[in-house]
Amino acid sequence: MELTIIQILLISLYAYIAINESLISSTLANPAIAGMFAGLIMGDLKTGLIVGGTLQLMTLGVAAFGGASIPDYFSGALLGTAFAISSGKGAEYGIGLAVPVSLLMLQLDVFARFCNVFLLHRVDKAIENMKLKQISRLVLSGNICWGLSRALPVMLMLFVGNATVKAITNNMPEILMNGLKTAGGLLPVVGVAILLRYLPIKQYISYLLLGFFLAAYLNVPILGISIIGVVAAILVFKKDSEKAEVSNTQVVAANTFQGGFNGDE
Repeated sequence: MELTIIQILLISLYAYIAINESLISSTLANPAIAGMFAGLIMGDLKTGLIVGGTLQLMTLGVAAFGGASIPDYFSGALLGTAFAISSGKGAEYGIGLAVPVSLLMLQLDVFARFCNVFLLHRVDKAIENMKLKQISRLVLSGNICWGLSRALPVMLMLFVGNATVKAITNNMPEILMNGLKTAGGLLPVVGVAILLRYLPIKQYISYLLLGFFLAAYLNVPILGISIIGVVAAILVFKKDSEKAEVSNTQVVAANTFQGGFNGDE
């Protein structure tokens, strides 16, 4: 499948808008959303959700605290989905390709932050000199630089990379292709393992084992397991609420005194 100019421009425009939106809420910059959007543009929503959802698992527990840069799985989801669909190699190939792309985009993230620091010093000087119009222009320039830090590389890779990726994949040794597919299959396990570290597994181990049994041995689809999970969550919530009510009642009873004037004995 050949990438059209419209598809390239739409994906690049999404990269520009989403990375600027990430400064506020990070909704559009989530790999799952990016993969879904790229999949819609490329006409294969399922592959986009698989690639984006897998990379979303890798972002769990990872954050850019204090301005630190982390692998750009957002751009990796866009490019991985686009190349997975255009090359016809499937989601596993796109996931394996998205990881090195995310690490490469990490360097561009550092460069974009450096450019904004330069503009920030210019803003400080403009504030000292009370040049209000210049402040607005510099702030807008910072947004443009931040957006182009993702939009331009994505556009360049999509323009140049389509034919290049096809040539590479057609001449790539089978052992290397199998390695990428294997890595793509292992990455979801890594993401789930990271997620389990932050959950109270010991307390709810029975529910974890039940879900594993349903998926592995009874082949219950993910929607069915999700419904069972919602039921289990409701039961646990009701149980905890009842315990809290009983505890509050006991506290009130312990603090209630009889006799004397107005319960003062």
